[in-house]
Amino acid sequence: MEAIETAYTYSRLEWQPNEHHRKHGRDSSGVLVHTPDTTLSSHGLSNGWWQTGRVARGMAYQWGGFDTPTQFVASLERGEAAGDISTAEKRRLGDAGTSKEACGIDCSGFVSRCWRLSRPYSTKELPSICDKLQSWDELKPGDILLNDRHVVLFAKWAATGNSLYVYEAGPLPVWRVNAAEIRKDYLLARGYQPWRYRGIRE
Repeated sequence: MEAIETAYTYSRLEWQPNEHHRKHGRDSSGVLVHTPDTTLSSHGLSNGWWQTGRVARGMAYQWGGFDTPTQFVASLERGEAAGDISTAEKRRLGDAGTSKEACGIDCSGFVSRCWRLSRPYSTKELPSICDKLQSWDELKPGDILLNDRHVVLFAKWAATGNSLYVYEAGPLPVWRVNAAEIRKDYLLARGYQPWRYRGIRE
């Protein structure tokens, strides 16, 4: 399925971080940027992962980001910051917390790209173009699991039926596009519900 193929491409993207891709401070517009590199913990934040001088895999998470893989690589070549994590300040600011000097993609931007939408739909907007499923048993590849803060793309059930494979753009286990196996009870406890995009084709 095309949505899953797109997600896979984002999760496997390889790129080379350099020192100028790291930023912990305000950009020229005053927006605070924290790239998810391995020095993130020294700023009191967690889940930093990419390291200068080592090939990184998976597009970096960026609050408000909507890059394609091609756009992300081009932005890196221009010297932009490689990602920008979500913080309480950014959630308060909304779109105003998005830095124009960083590149990457956020959770809802990632789903929007996988669904080939013309613009990024926020987690609050996604229900307006989706139908809620009556049961988790109805989930098909390309559907989403959504709560009030985050969204993941469903790929398939694990063999046990107690967990599922998803693609997501941060924050767990790290701030990047990642394939993960997550237990259903973990998602239920955090208020996730299954949804299907109305424009999706089998």
